[in-house]
Order: sequence, then structure tokens, then C-alpha cells
Amino acid sequence: MTAIENIKVSQQAKDRLTKLKRVTGIKNWNVLCRWGFCLSLSEQGIPPLARIPANSNIEMSWKVFGGHHADLYMALLKERLLRDGLPLDSETLGQQFRLHLHRGISYLAGNRKLRKIDDLVSLAVAPPD
Repeated sequence: MTAIENIKVSQQAKDRLTKLKRVTGIKNWNVLCRWGFCLSLSEQGIPPLARIPANSNIEMSWKVFGGHHADLYMALLKERLLRDGLPLDSETLGQQFRLHLHRGISYLAGNRKLRKIDDLVSLAVAPPD
């Protein structure tokens, strides 16, 4: 059992993910969510605290989100919390995951250079600013 069992995104995130599906051709919500989560983790700053409603119909389990690499995504989240000086309790893990997930989805959807799947891959291999 993991600290995060179910993931439900906001309606705003669903709308952004829908746009990303259209632009990239990626068909699965969980794959796009992984990209967004990792993009947010790569940012230096802690995502600002915000109330994020779980008001869309996109819901998935942690296992679906992470797939075969669910343990790796959890390890990345825990490492980030430690680096940010945050506790590793279940509440903080869940809160920070949601904040990183939604921030990353927002970054992806707001990237005007993102026009195809190749552009998404370029984000992963681009040198840091």
C-alpha cells in the first residue's frame, strides 16, 4: 500500500490534458500526468500551496499513474520532499504530489512550442537553464 491510493485531477487540469492529448497524440491520461509530474519536479521552487478541486471525471489509482515504475515515481517524490525540507508523512506526500502534478500539467499545456510528441521528448533532454 502506498501513501497515495487514488488520483483525481481538477476540471481545469482535465481540460489541459485534453488539449495535450490532441497536440501530442498521446492517448493515455496517466502518461501525460507522468510527464507533467516529472516536469514540475525538475523545477527549483516548491509549488505554491493551493486548493485544487478534484472535480473532473479523470481518476486513476497510483498503480495506473505509475505503471511498472510506480515505486520510482514515489521515490522521486520523497527525494524532492526531503530536498525541500518537508516531512514524508502521508498527508504531505499526497498534497505535494497533487501540487506537482497540477503545476506540471499547467506548464505542459502552457508551452506554446509543444506541438508534437517530439517536442515533449525535447523537454526531457534539454539542458537546464
